[in-house]
Amino acid sequence: MSKIAIIGSGNIGGALTRLFKHAGHEVTVANSRGPASLVDLARETGARAATVAEAISDHEIVVVAVPMARVGELAAQFRAAPAQQIVIDTSNYYPQQRDGLIAEVEAGMTESAWVASQLGRPVIKVFNSIRAEHLLGKSRPGTATGRVALAVAGDDVQAKATVMRLVEEIGFDAVDGGTIAQSWRQQPGSPGYLADDDAAGVGRALSGASEARTPAWRATQNSPGTFESPA
Repeated sequence: MSKIAIIGSGNIGGALTRLFKHAGHEVTVANSRGPASLVDLARETGARAATVAEAISDHEIVVVAVPMARVGELAAQFRAAPAQQIVIDTSNYYPQQRDGLIAEVEAGMTESAWVASQLGRPVIKVFNSIRAEHLLGKSRPGTATGRVALAVAGDDVQAKATVMRLVEEIGFDAVDGGTIAQSWRQQPGSPGYLADDDAAGVGRALSGASEARTPAWRATQNSPGTFESPA
């Protein structure tokens, strides 16, 4: 059993709270609105509701599930966190829909490298390439065939192995996605993004990805718009 903190209670954060708790882990969930806003989720799942500072300070694994534009708000809390802590980055850059222009990412930095630079901590990238409802709906036991697979990228071999085991425990096959510098292979616009493929398919998608960011995933002079009306 691991002590896992999830920062963010939106679609992905809520799904992971449910999945990790069901898998038998000790789960704490936090968001910017405070523990009072998490009463229903805590009651449903048995997870503990906490402040962001509390959640980050004493957990061996922290999942960051907040919009990229707000990642920098967590930097101060991570400066006080244990040095050996594993940080999981679930984020995607949505310039036209939500985040607006992030110059370093537009210039070629991978999304997770940028997140790591904001937090001052190395990260492991996973859970960004699947819809939240599919995280909940397509989880399958380890004995099942044809499980949906998820790419896991990171520079720390041991930390990445730990996260890959977590992915397996909650009902998905884990595929080594390489380093954070290679994590563009699982970013939005890549062949494996939202594809819900098996391990072999994810491997092919990673191999066939292009590093070039297409216009659909770049900011415009009017960004950001909304998911319903991108700009």
